[in-house]
Amino acid sequence: MPAASSDGHLRLADVLASLSLVADLGFGLPAEQAVRTCVVGTALARRFGLDEAGVADVFYTGLLAHLGCVGFSREAAAVFGDELAMGRAVMETNLADPDDVARSFLPAATASLDPVRRRQVAQFLASAEGQRFDERFAATNCEIGRDVARRLGLSAGVQHGVYEVVEWWNGRGGFRGRGGDDIAVVARVTQVAQVAAHFDQTGGLEAATLAARARAGGMLDPQIVEVLTRHAAEILGPLHDGDPRQLVLAAEPVPVQSIPSWRLPNVAAVFGDVVDLKSPYLHGHSAGTAQLAAAAGRQLGLDSATLQDLQIAGSLHDLGRVGVSDSVWERPGPLTTAQWEQVRLHAYHSERIVAASPVLAPLAPLVGMHHERADGSGYHRGCSNPAVPMAARVLAAADSLQAMTQARPHRPARSPRSSTRPPPSTA
Repeated sequence: MPAASSDGHLRLADVLASLSLVADLGFGLPAEQAVRTCVVGTALARRFGLDEAGVADVFYTGLLAHLGCVGFSREAAAVFGDELAMGRAVMETNLADPDDVARSFLPAATASLDPVRRRQVAQFLASAEGQRFDERFAATNCEIGRDVARRLGLSAGVQHGVYEVVEWWNGRGGFRGRGGDDIAVVARVTQVAQVAAHFDQTGGLEAATLAARARAGGMLDPQIVEVLTRHAAEILGPLHDGDPRQLVLAAEPVPVQSIPSWRLPNVAAVFGDVVDLKSPYLHGHSAGTAQLAAAAGRQLGLDSATLQDLQIAGSLHDLGRVGVSDSVWERPGPLTTAQWEQVRLHAYHSERIVAASPVLAPLAPLVGMHHERADGSGYHRGCSNPAVPMAARVLAAADSLQAMTQARPHRPARSPRSSTRPPPSTA
């Protein structure tokens, strides 16, 4: 069981800063984009004059802003071929500028498609149906994000901020038709922070300020962009001198938010449920795996601490799935060699996300071994039984059974009592 403080509480920011890597992976962004947005947004909120409650709302909105995009993966992959490429293209593009959409977004978002399909996508996006697609994507992201904030017990300000983080200053974007000061200020600050953090990471301070200025008055609040521009060195400079992971913990407004350690399985369940939205075939997979693993552990007489580890690890074991396109997960036929390598890496990504948090790090090896097999044929390490602890064997069995009893694109669901040997992949 992960260690808690002397009063039995865990720092929520420590857990969420690590799990925010799910948002980065799921939107095709560089690691720590959400953490950087959080750090920039917190500093920007103070410079803009928000009170500490508002600053705290920006802090958590920055960590969660893109988490809900996972819920539209299937639809986005169906249009663009690779929803992760689409996510990266969104961040690189001034969507309020038609020329930039044609110059930057379309070539990058459709890079995996043939020329005929690219033209079809461009025509689709220019149509009324394409406009509805954009609105559904925005609504899905924001509704899921708001629900996550609610389930985590975060403030109404965070819930509102995440819900409006895709609205445009000029009122022509998003899905609610909000514009100007009608957009929650928490959302407006976070929007500017997202742009600044992304372009600072890829091109430095000058690129960040130029990108924000280009979007001022269209996607972004020009007053907040002005504050960013005026104080860019102070706001963005720390990202070049320190570890964003440590900076985000130092930036959290006081009093810091904590949760009792008994709530950690609930937090893990929230993120497991989000990841399972990646594909309709996965709905309920993480929750089912967690329940099966804990039940099997009880039958085996494992101690209470190990049972809680299995519950948490069962919820978090598939976090890395979000880093693989839905076009791979929903492929009805055999995977190519390259696609199979992507699948094998999802266990590694899950392990590294969990390892990023000192609170969750003790569970990282367990999470990362959920596809290891007794004969050494599993992944990602290829361990055999002597090197696989009992808890990891239980989790692997629970994951396999849960997967086999759910339908997949290449096969129907199996009966729990079926003796049919599963195929090499039960992902």
